[in-house]
Amino acid sequence: MKIEYLPNTLKALEQTPNVIRQAFFKQAKLLEQNLRHPSLRAKKFDETYGIWQARVTRGWRFYFTIEGDTNKISKLISHPK
Repeated sequence: MKIEYLPNTLKALEQTPNVIRQAFFKQAKLLEQNLRHPSLRAKKFDETYGIWQARVTRGWRFYFTIEGDTNKISKLISHPK
């Protein structure tokens, strides 16, 4: 699978701490290789719109859709506890 970073994600990455940015790219690489990798904890977030959620760290999540052979990452946020 390919990864596409949408503008909202790129903008969010500019504002995140470096350690989160590094963890995000590590997790994106895992997503590229295997949606079911245990550290991603990927799950369907919104069935209607086909939005998935995956873990960056304990406190950060990213959201994506699967379109053909591409994972389109649309959002990176701090996870509310």
